Amino acid sequence: MTEIDTGRVAARPQRRSDATRNAILVAARERFAADGYDRATIRAIAKAANIDPSMVMRYYGSKEGLYAAALDVDLRLPDPASLDPRDVGRVLVGHFLDLWEENEVLSAMLRVGATHQAGAERMQGVFRDQLLPLARQVCPDPEQAPTRAALIASQVLGLALTRYILRFPPTVALGREEIVEWLGPTVQRYLTAPDPSPHP
Repeated sequence: MTEIDTGRVAARPQRRSDATRNAILVAARERFAADGYDRATIRAIAKAANIDPSMVMRYYGSKEGLYAAALDVDLRLPDPASLDPRDVGRVLVGHFLDLWEENEVLSAMLRVGATHQAGAERMQGVFRDQLLPLARQVCPDPEQAPTRAALIASQVLGLALTRYILRFPPTVALGREEIVEWLGPTVQRYLTAPDPSPHP
């Protein structure tokens, strides 16, 4: 057997392993989104992935481990340093719209997060770790970044809930640019407006 052939043989199990992991994660996201955390079972996820349930446990150890892996989300937020400071709100709203349109993981996360503590904690972690640093860079007082990031999350998650989960007809009917124009200024205000709280 040549060196090239040996490399091919070594690569095949790795490719099969990656394909199996991917199939499990795709099935898990679908089941968590459709059934919620409690009702989604390892057996149902394995059946959807066309593998034995023991393989799910082999790769992810537990339902909790699988959930964490399935909802490992990179929001791919833009670098505020590359943006016009007056336009960050509109850019963020457009960015989140694009994410929700293309990524079923976020819908699964929102469904589970609304009904299960582990899901809520997972969602809190994603937004804290990724949105908070952006808010800290943009807002006038870095100490207010947690509050401002939470207010931004209230807007984008509220939009996602009414557009993609509950599917309120007026929200579903809005075009992308309409949503950007409605929500962009609000997110911008949360980021950059002076603190409205009364001061002593």
